[in-house]
Amino acid sequence: MELTFIYFDFPFWRAEVGKIALFMGGIDFENRKVEGEEFQRVKETGQLDDGTLIPFHQLPCLVVDGVSIAQTGGIARFCGKLSGMYPKNDDVLAAQIDQFLDMATDITNLIFTTGRDEDEQIKKVKRQELSKGELARKLRMLDKSMSGESDWVLGSDLGLADIAIWRLMGWLSGGILDGIPTDIIKSFPRISRVCLAVDTHPKIKEWVRQTYPKDYVRGNYL
Repeated sequence: MELTFIYFDFPFWRAEVGKIALFMGGIDFENRKVEGEEFQRVKETGQLDDGTLIPFHQLPCLVVDGVSIAQTGGIARFCGKLSGMYPKNDDVLAAQIDQFLDMATDITNLIFTTGRDEDEQIKKVKRQELSKGELARKLRMLDKSMSGESDWVLGSDLGLADIAIWRLMGWLSGGILDGIPTDIIKSFPRISRVCLAVDTHPKIKEWVRQTYPKDYVRGNYL
């Protein structure tokens, strides 16, 4: 099976969930990085410069033996099944994983609403308001929904939901988003605990060492 993962040169959770699942399962894949100018053409044509089809004109995209698959959830589930990190015979657990992936998407889309303004000060003010309002509310719900007895979101080992939450919170708390305080998750002990568990997992540390820039701030989890 030939796999090509197509995304930007940035470790955002939407792509990292699938990539890390493949890595955890020891499954080889090509990592195809898309730059800004090519992505602008993708949005117009629905394909890369080499002709690779990009469904819905958006990333991430996973190409499996020449077949292009889009959307974060679909890609994550496919990669999770290949690596054993997504259940094939437990529909309840699968649905539980899905709900956390969907919640990560909800939070991401909430932040993205502030990106439509060209004025950086307006963006900052809107994000500050979100941090005290709707974003804080969603983080409270997320924290409450996690297990209080384990280092992981579900079960007793690293899973897709953990990876998604770890990278999402890294994005929120890493100082990338002006207006979002870097201690945003400080008040949410379960979220912090999961992020720390993922960040210190041996395989995750290996992945970070191999693929992340040395000066990349993964997040503020303490």
